Amino acid sequence: MTTYLPENLSQDPSINPVHDIVDVQTTDCCIVGGGPAGAMLALLLARQGISVMLIEAHKDFDRDFRGDTIHPSVMEIMEQLGLSDRLLQLPHTKMHRIRVQTPQDTVTLADFSHLKTRYPYITMLPQVKFLEFITQEAQKYPNFQLVMGANVQELITENGVIEGIRYRGGGGWHEIRAIITVGADGRHSRLRQLGSFESIDTSPPMDILWFRLPKNPEDAEGGMGRFGQGHILVMLDRGDEWQIAYVIPKGGYQKLRTTGLEELKKSVVEVVPELSDRIHNLHDWSQVAFLAVESSRVKRWYRPGLLLIGDAAHVMSPVGGVGINYAIQDAVVAANVLSKPLLNRHVDVKDLAKIQRQRELPTRIIQAFQTFIQKQVFAPILNSNRIFQPPVLLKVPILRDLPARFIALGIFPVRVKI
Repeated sequence: MTTYLPENLSQDPSINPVHDIVDVQTTDCCIVGGGPAGAMLALLLARQGISVMLIEAHKDFDRDFRGDTIHPSVMEIMEQLGLSDRLLQLPHTKMHRIRVQTPQDTVTLADFSHLKTRYPYITMLPQVKFLEFITQEAQKYPNFQLVMGANVQELITENGVIEGIRYRGGGGWHEIRAIITVGADGRHSRLRQLGSFESIDTSPPMDILWFRLPKNPEDAEGGMGRFGQGHILVMLDRGDEWQIAYVIPKGGYQKLRTTGLEELKKSVVEVVPELSDRIHNLHDWSQVAFLAVESSRVKRWYRPGLLLIGDAAHVMSPVGGVGINYAIQDAVVAANVLSKPLLNRHVDVKDLAKIQRQRELPTRIIQAFQTFIQKQVFAPILNSNRIFQPPVLLKVPILRDLPARFIALGIFPVRVKI
């Protein structure tokens, strides 16, 4: 990676009129955000011999991620890259169906075992392990560079074109000049903010409390949704633990905090009585992560020299657990479109527009689906204490497999073309 000091910056940092820049680097593509979208795009471009810098604000990937679902669509992408078998050597579990248990019955909402794919299941793999796997693969290429602990502060704009970023970390200010800058920095995207992108809300907000409880050997594998009267709880299999999502109405968190942790524990056991033998492991609010769920998308995913993908472009609801998978599909399409322009060292706005055209419709459709579920299924249970009624389509044989295909494979197949 070339390091240089541009002409408009003094050799003496103390008289630099902008910032005390420690160094300036150049790259073909600067990707901000080391999540699934950013890591995958970096790997795909590095494989093409394109110079890539992946910038991550945290100092490592060892954080408490909650999106640990890798759907068949992504496993097929991993197979196209020759990486699926190695990925599945990492400790993981498989979810072959999504079931919901009500006070009256157990209903299968999606059965993946009937899908025509080599991976007829959702792979439950800790996201930290997935990110480490992808970035370690990318580090095999000398034109790839990963920078951790880098907090992006500014976009470099010249003549209306984004020319790169400035970040703080590693002892001061640093500058990266790039042909194209990609914002893949998640639902709280710094680049979306710096670029003044306009967002559209797509579904009603709700709140989720996340926590973990031990998983006993006799517990069923996979995932299970529990719908009580006024309560929704989702259990995700993480091997020796259950990762639990407790869905509450928007604004209900403070009320729950006021009533106390014991009230939360009591409510959990009411919905899932078999957790009564281990609910004592939840003994402090510090074990509970609060997530305010809001779904949105930006009207335009790009500016000259800058592209947003993944949650930076479209914040997904947790419904269906599709966020990671749509982010990775964004990365694949972005790599397919950008590889040739980057190799030619010129990316035009029409290239960025092409990426949005290919990805916007699938995003709109899945967000509409999530909105429907939140309004027609979640809201009546949470706000009116209604009992869950299975959708009629699950009773029609010809329609029964549609939810599984919709969740597992997406709207349109995405393939690696480079």
